[in-house]
Amino acid sequence: MAELLGIERLRDKLAAKSVGVRLRYNYYDMHIAAKDFNRDLPPEFTWMRSVLGWCAKAVDTLADRLVFREFENDNFDMMEIYRLNNPDILTDSAILAALIGSCSFIYIAFDPDQEDDFPKMRVIDGMSATGVIDPVTYTLTEGYAILERDIKGRPVWEAYFVPGRTDYYLNGQLERSVVNVAPFSLLVPMIYRPDATRAFGHSRVSRACMDLTHEAMRTLRRSNIAAEFYSYPQRYVLGLSQDAEQFNTWRAAMSAFLRIDRDEDGNLPQVGQFAQQSMTPYTDQIRMIAGLFAGETGLTLDDLGLPSQNPSSADAIKASHETLRLTARKAQRTFGTGLINAGFVAACLRDNERYLRREVYNTRALWEPIFEPDASQLSGLGDAVVKIQQAFPDYFDERKLRELTGI
Repeated sequence: MAELLGIERLRDKLAAKSVGVRLRYNYYDMHIAAKDFNRDLPPEFTWMRSVLGWCAKAVDTLADRLVFREFENDNFDMMEIYRLNNPDILTDSAILAALIGSCSFIYIAFDPDQEDDFPKMRVIDGMSATGVIDPVTYTLTEGYAILERDIKGRPVWEAYFVPGRTDYYLNGQLERSVVNVAPFSLLVPMIYRPDATRAFGHSRVSRACMDLTHEAMRTLRRSNIAAEFYSYPQRYVLGLSQDAEQFNTWRAAMSAFLRIDRDEDGNLPQVGQFAQQSMTPYTDQIRMIAGLFAGETGLTLDDLGLPSQNPSSADAIKASHETLRLTARKAQRTFGTGLINAGFVAACLRDNERYLRREVYNTRALWEPIFEPDASQLSGLGDAVVKIQQAFPDYFDERKLRELTGI
């Protein structure tokens, strides 16, 4: 067994990693201001601020399609534990936090000294928890979490997790240790797109998404400034006498009729207008950036607020979201492992039994369909089911039909 890092080193690790997670939450919450070049921005318009929710849209569009239903071959009745822990809120919160920060954690609270205590599950985001991951089971060999902060964000109640024991710290001092029978720590990771080099996964808010969001916000800000000049085009007068009465510029811009008399020599001044500012370059640039962002995230221009001319059918929408569908399938597989691990640890605590992880190898997480079929698709699926049943009798049962149609 590898040597444990200890709580102090895990605190340092969390301090280093939480910066990137906090940055991505700022993009998701739209707390990031656009960075403009000073030479492009007139001083009168420095107060203007553009906000764009593309990063939030990229996360929410995928999160809303990942709906956990139940476990198949649930030999430890793990679903009972989830039902007693508000599974709709719990799983949705864990998935959303993992998509933003690349990883979230399910903390399982259990006190064996209390009679009839039941495992309580709680989601902790990547800004408040970290650990050392086991690359085989994707559980933590040791973990650290901030369970409570004060009003200034400083840790008050902390927990250090190792298999079989959880140490609780109050204001930095060890308060108590709780022993348990679970073979893994009570802090279970939920990871989005892990790989061999990044075991804690990748964030849905990638660097490309953040850079393109800045580009789009800069373009929006410039278009707002250009709109001021577009609304009130600049005019000029040539040949006006120096002794002429000065114009009230606002009245001259808004007046429907403007009177200008000849000078003493009978010359008539020339009135003209500068070329009007055009909004077309900005709209074209926004559409170009939106296309790059859509390609990065698997969305469409319709998802980003740039609707197409003709409304799409259900089949066309599904075809345009093929990349999103594949991304959702990948996320279901990795999130399913996290849900099974958390349920398995909670079942060990509930039954006060140290079960073996291989006993749940047949258990599988079931999800609702990524795209709900409409009436025309149901008709086509019905014809396909009838033909398959004729070739392979009793192939489709209620469970398989629900996986296919969501009904």
